[in-house]
Amino acid sequence: MVTQPLLITFEEYLEKEAASEEKHEWLAGIVYAMSRGSPEHARLSANVVAVLRAALKGECAVYSSDVMLFVAETSLSTYADATVTCGAVETYRVMKNGRSLGEAITNPVLLVEVLSDSTQAYDRGEKFAHYMRVASLEEYVLVSQTEPRVEIFRRVPGGGHWAHEIAAAGETVTLHGQSIAVDDIYAK
Repeated sequence: MVTQPLLITFEEYLEKEAASEEKHEWLAGIVYAMSRGSPEHARLSANVVAVLRAALKGECAVYSSDVMLFVAETSLSTYADATVTCGAVETYRVMKNGRSLGEAITNPVLLVEVLSDSTQAYDRGEKFAHYMRVASLEEYVLVSQTEPRVEIFRRVPGGGHWAHEIAAAGETVTLHGQSIAVDDIYAK
């Protein structure tokens, strides 16, 4: 006998998430535990945030994986390893009895995921399919943990297509118009 998962509202999810020490994704009523990152994952995530913050200083805001994202088009609430917004930040806020249960960014222009063995297929496939539905998203970046390799998916203006490029050690990538050395992302 197959049991159906218990569906919860976004409001219930936010209440549980605020009380939890772990992060969870919410997808159309179903809550999924997110895997914990390794020390290498945490180091690369911190480097990405630092490098983006330095490159985009004064232009855009850069957020760590502590900020929640909400993809209204697909009813997904999740956390990227780095999130960039430019201009006014748009959020989805849930209030209950006059207090905020949670707030999630809805207009990222750039999202970064550090790949791990357990999340790589999801980050490249289903999660990217959700992210592609965010109208403001211009660039999606995947950072490898196993080798100095950065992949950029860039929305092609006027089309529904995404260009793809890869950069390795010794090379640079252009993110939101700024040149960033791959070696800086992997610096110890």
